[in-house]
Amino acid sequence: MKCSTTAASILFIASAFAAPAAYAQASAPVSRAEVKAETKAAEKAGQLTPAGQGSARSSVAASGPRMTRAERKAATLEARKNGTLVPAGPNQKADVAAQAAKPTRTRAERKAETLRDVKSGAMLPAGEGQVAPRK
Repeated sequence: MKCSTTAASILFIASAFAAPAAYAQASAPVSRAEVKAETKAAEKAGQLTPAGQGSARSSVAASGPRMTRAERKAATLEARKNGTLVPAGPNQKADVAAQAAKPTRTRAERKAETLRDVKSGAMLPAGEGQVAPRK
């Protein structure tokens, strides 16, 4: 009886490895010319992932722009007139608002918290190092 269960498990494992290979061979191109043709078709459709560390192309870029250049320029001029044009780079209004906000703790409270963290060993060393080992 032990021989039949061993044989059955061997057959099961062999079929598990053979089945995906059979399906993969059925859909794979046969010749180098077919592979090249599929690659060219995918390139024209914009479905290829760029080389290097870049991310895959978005489908929005492949579909083309939603507005013409003249429409974009008109919308930008209109936003500038209304004052709703967002400046390039970091949002300066948010930066100024964050700088103008009053601190929630006093300087003495911040210093005391820092000293407490240094004494307890919770502070990270300067730079990007690991947590200091306990002595």
